[in-house]
Amino acid sequence: MSDDLRIRHITDADWDAIVAMESRAYAGLGLSEGRAALRSRADASPSTCFVLDVASRPAGYLLALPYPAGRYPELDWAEDRVVPSPSSGNLHLHDIVIAERLRGRGLAQHLLNHLTLTAGSRGDERISLIAVGRSKPFWSAHGFTAHPGISPGGYGTHAVYMSKATKRADLLVPSP
Repeated sequence: MSDDLRIRHITDADWDAIVAMESRAYAGLGLSEGRAALRSRADASPSTCFVLDVASRPAGYLLALPYPAGRYPELDWAEDRVVPSPSSGNLHLHDIVIAERLRGRGLAQHLLNHLTLTAGSRGDERISLIAVGRSKPFWSAHGFTAHPGISPGGYGTHAVYMSKATKRADLLVPSP
């Protein structure tokens, strides 16, 4: 399947697929943002937002934005109301979703590796995220560490702010 994988920047034609994947992933948690908010995040930092194609069809996506460490996008605000700092040294992984039919095949790791390489090339020292639902063990297994002093309001009961360094050599090795 790896020959059929491609990671690329988001285009206008991708938004129906992205909105559908996002809704299926987050509506049950009460965290679905909708098209306008999602687009505002990608428009705020198009060089750090990606689609994963499998067999030339969108199979996943990732939205990341530069935010100072310890800060994160507010779910009920579009990015035109929050101005991320382009030189914060921290790239915040706001959203990553793989289509349900393709989960469990390691596709998210391809997007994470791509994001880590992108963050390193930008000079970002850290990648942060908010683990939602009960996803903290997944993110811990991918090298992210929880910051209990940061309480991410608006992201649900089990939300945990986490981050990892981008400069570790083992994070820059592409997946097989």
